[in-house]
Formats: sequence, C-alpha cells, structure tokens
Amino acid sequence: MKVKLKAEPPVPPGTVILTAKPFAFVLKSKLRSDRCNHCFNRAKVLRCSGCQYLYYCSRECQKQAWNEHKYECNYLRKIAPRTVPDAAHLMARIILKLQRGGDQEKDYYSATGFRKFKDLMSHYSDLKEDAKRMEHFASLSAVLLDLLGESNLPNTAELMGIYGRVCVNSFNILDPEMLAIGTGIYLSASIIDHSCDPNAVAVFEGTTLYIRTIKQFSTLDWKKVRITYIDLLNSAPARRTELQTGYYFLCDCKRCLDSEEHLLMNSVQCPDSACIKPVPVVSALDSDRVCPSCGHNIKSETLKQYQELLDFTLQQLEVMKDIAYLDVCKVCLKKQQGLFHPLNIYHVKMLDLAFESSIEMCQWEQACQFGAEVKQGYRRYYGEFHPLTGIFHLKLGKLLLHQQHVQKAWEELLEAKRILAITHGENHILFKKDFIPLLIQCENELQSEMRL
Repeated sequence: MKVKLKAEPPVPPGTVILTAKPFAFVLKSKLRSDRCNHCFNRAKVLRCSGCQYLYYCSRECQKQAWNEHKYECNYLRKIAPRTVPDAAHLMARIILKLQRGGDQEKDYYSATGFRKFKDLMSHYSDLKEDAKRMEHFASLSAVLLDLLGESNLPNTAELMGIYGRVCVNSFNILDPEMLAIGTGIYLSASIIDHSCDPNAVAVFEGTTLYIRTIKQFSTLDWKKVRITYIDLLNSAPARRTELQTGYYFLCDCKRCLDSEEHLLMNSVQCPDSACIKPVPVVSALDSDRVCPSCGHNIKSETLKQYQELLDFTLQQLEVMKDIAYLDVCKVCLKKQQGLFHPLNIYHVKMLDLAFESSIEMCQWEQACQFGAEVKQGYRRYYGEFHPLTGIFHLKLGKLLLHQQHVQKAWEELLEAKRILAITHGENHILFKKDFIPLLIQCENELQSEMRL
C-alpha cells in the first residue's frame, strides 16, 4: 500500500524562517564607547580592564563575550591606543576562531542543510582583478600583521580567501531603526541570494539575525528565498553597478528588467495640469517628446532644462552622501517642482533626505510635509512590505502626533502596524517598546478629541 505524504503547509508573510547567531561580528569602532560590544545595546558602558579597547554594559555581557574576546584581548592591548579598522578587527576574530577549530562549525538553515565557513563564496579570481579591493586587502594585511603577528597569519592565498568571504558575505548589523551599527558573518544566512524584488527581509535584535517572509510561499524552498543586499531606493543601473562592484554579479530580477520602471525613474512631469503623468526622458539629446498619456508636446528646451537640473541634483546627492543639508534639499526640490515627476527616483531621494534632515533640525512641520510627499515614493520603490517603509510610517505618525494632527497620526500608525507586524513581528523590541506605547498614546488622544 502506498503511503500518501502529507503536503507541507504554505508559508505566510511574516513567518520567521531562519534565526541565526553570528559566526563572527564586530561593533563599529566609532560606537565602542556608546554601545555594549556584546549585546550592542546603547547604555552606560565600562571598559575592558585587559585591552582597554572594548566596552560592555554589564558583567554578564562581559562574561559571555569573554569566550571569544579572551583570544584577542592581549593583541588589542598591544596596539593601543590605535583604533583597529572594523574590517581588520572582523578578520582577526575569524582568523583566531579558525585556528581553534571554527572551520568545523556548522550553522543549519534546515533540518539537514548547513553551511561552514569554507562554503562561503570568496570570489578569489574576481578579487585579484579588482584594483580597489586589492589595495584595501594590502592595507588590512599590514594592520593584521601588526595586530596578530606573522606567526598567526595564514598564507596570502588563505588570507585573501578570508577577505573575500568577508567582503561578499558580511551583513550590516542594524539597530531597530535600520541603522548600521556593526558587521557580522552569518553562515546559514549566506545561502540566501539577492533580488531587487525580495520575498524576505533580514532584521536584527542585538546581533541575532531573523529572516522573515514578506510574501507567500507555497512551500519553503531555500533556492527561491530572496533578500536584498542593497538599498532599493535607487535606479536600476545604479543598483546593478553596486551589485557588480560589491558582489560580482548582475541582478536579473523582474524589477531590474522592468522597462516601465526604468522610464518612470527618469521622467519629467507632463506640463498639462489635467494630466501630470510621467513622460520618460530617454536621452539628453532627445528632441521634442510627446506625453504617452495625453499626447501633450514636451519641448526640447524643457528636456534640456531637466537634464541640467538632473546633473545638479546628482552632484548634490553625492555631496550629501554622509550628511544631508536641509537648505540644499529645499533648493533642489524647489527647482524640481513642476519639472520632475513626483515618482522620479532622484526627486524621491531628495525628498527622503529632506524628511530626515528636517527631523535632525527639529523642523517638525516641514518634516510632516516632506513625509507626506515622499510616502508614495517609499511604497513604489521599497514595495508593500519593507522594514524601512514600516519605520517611515512610524516616524511620520510620531511627528504628526507631536504636532497634534491626531487623526492623521492614527492613520500612519495603523499603516505602520500593518507593515511592522510582517517585517519585524509583534515581539520585536521596536514593535513592543517604540510602536505600542505610541499607538496607545495616539488612541487616548483620539478618544479625548472625540469626547470634546
């Protein structure tokens, strides 16, 4: 008699399909005195009495960290007070771990599937052809020689293999607001490939990594699980360049091949007030173009003006790569008004910088205004469910509540709840400690308004 196998149940959005601890990790060196080097929590921290380099928030964290830190403590003390580059620190931890049998460590992503450190791709041949990476490798090798000594370093080929695995497989460890605070190697998670149209997301609590589904899976097939390795708020050519430069491959997902999205990203707004649909700009040498929606003629002078402003915008975005300036954002947005379509990717990026910069400058009403304008861009380019979209609605809801726009705040917080329940889950610290108290406060203020 044949035994009928029970079909696997579907995997709904919001399911945790992988929980992983890091094989090796480091806190960003610039945050050493602000966060615990073990749990990554922001707290009052005390310096390790041995190396005088790392800090911990409690004796318990220091005790747990000692299992790994004891192998590096003397080396860090030796080169104090110099700061070790984060990549060199991570590589040093990996080297010391491999020396004591870490190469045999298995990290399971399924009942039978696992990864070891050697299973991670190193892209050795690609690295040797990458002048910038080889220069970086030479610099790190000198630091590691000074830190660990020649007797502890593997040969050049093995060291480059470790470097390649770090370059291609590292995860940025993110705080609850998705800001990078460290770097880690997660063996099991390295099985997951990239897509600019992902069906899963990576979120963190401390150094623990969670992979959560954001789309329905008929069954869990690890060959079909996709997360994004890069920021999705970018044009397809820029995304593909970043992937080629950083990971040595080109994405061929449906979004990267979607010609309609490419045209939308680089578009002017139809000047007909009854239309205002996007008109794609194919080239700076375009002659007059016709709006595909209403047939309105777009003159070559308008296209030339757009190209000049686009060049200016790209220049300012590059200048503000590390820090945004609100006055510069406002100048760019004023120039773009009526010319760039609202979903033009460079307009959306500038709005996003203006939103964040307004918050930094405590310009609350302006932040609310920019938030309202950038909202559709977030949804268009990050997709329906993305951690950054959920956090954006949470921020906007908080701003609106602060400005006494209670009904609007309530609507934003409900949207944040819908997204964060999938991307983070209701047990995540962001949901419990940041979102829930804000939702309760907003609900109370809404009820008070209704009683008046």
